[in-house]
Amino acid sequence: MQFNPYGGEAARLAADLVNSTALWKPCELEQILAAHSIVQRVLDPPQTMAIWEWSRRLADCFGAQPLDERCERINILLAEAASSPRISLHDGTPHMHYSAPGSDPAAHIKAVTATGLSYVACSASPARLGRCARSVCKLAFVDTSRNGRRAYCSVRCANNNAVARHRANGSADASKSDRVHHVRVRRLGA
Repeated sequence: MQFNPYGGEAARLAADLVNSTALWKPCELEQILAAHSIVQRVLDPPQTMAIWEWSRRLADCFGAQPLDERCERINILLAEAASSPRISLHDGTPHMHYSAPGSDPAAHIKAVTATGLSYVACSASPARLGRCARSVCKLAFVDTSRNGRRAYCSVRCANNNAVARHRANGSADASKSDRVHHVRVRRLGA
């Protein structure tokens, strides 16, 4: 599945922000943003805190949920992050910007991530804003698979879950086999 930079890539940024488990230092947040081609001026601690709080709200948009609830959550974020979209030519190619020139970096990130979630919900499928099916993980992810049926955040989680299921089935089969063997031995009088 192909995403434009302000659509799916912004939704992936939202997932990465959601998956953070501790408040970042400004330099750590800047690295996350750069990994998603979001270049910002230096972020100060209050802006970093604002983005942290925003990321906790983005979290509610991921995972299985009724369509109307997901859309309402995204609409609330869009309303709070509201800005006027505009076409920019700063690199010679027209593309959309979702925050005003010179806007606060936190406002820009809010607008971009809310728009990215709305893009995935409307252009792809709301179910592509997933949560890992592995019970000990539950990381947020954007499903970019061809068929849109991804259940795990990574191949590693899918494999670990498959191994756990196999081991659980194997131990159940082994205890069943031991019971059958024990009954046969008893019948033979041994």
